[in-house]
Amino acid sequence: MRRPTADEHAAFYSTYTQRVGNAEVWEVLAAAPDALETLLTPVGPELEGFAYAPGKWTIREVLGHVVDAERLFAFRALHIARGDESPLPGMDQTVWAAHSGAGRRALADHLQEFRELRQANIRMLASLDEVELSRSGLASGHSVSVRALVYIIAGHELHHRGVLAERYLTPERP
Repeated sequence: MRRPTADEHAAFYSTYTQRVGNAEVWEVLAAAPDALETLLTPVGPELEGFAYAPGKWTIREVLGHVVDAERLFAFRALHIARGDESPLPGMDQTVWAAHSGAGRRALADHLQEFRELRQANIRMLASLDEVELSRSGLASGHSVSVRALVYIIAGHELHHRGVLAERYLTPERP
């Protein structure tokens, strides 16, 4: 699939779309569950509730956010691909995280949910044709194409995997 152009999404999504780099987006999407699980395998139950600074999410909460955002972006893609022209609301990630209950769930549960959700999303997104991938709609007050959402889904997880590696799993913490 070709990369989305800059006019297919709001500028703030470039953080995610650029994370995919020159890789094939389908390969990035498919590799994510194993890569995330490999990264988090050393994390024991005592660190699952760790946050690297006051007011930051715990490891469990980061995973809860990744799952919530995956669902949201995939729904946006489906909504737009199916030709629904009604605008989609934004997501207040702080409110969602506060009401998610992610901190109560084991890391393994989050990882399994992500794996199953990602597999379902790949199946749905891969079924879309060029016309559907090229459709654009309004989400969070900004125009976005289905193609861009595929890249945003891949890049969002890559972004948070990077945050986990750099800020949560430092040499002093496994």
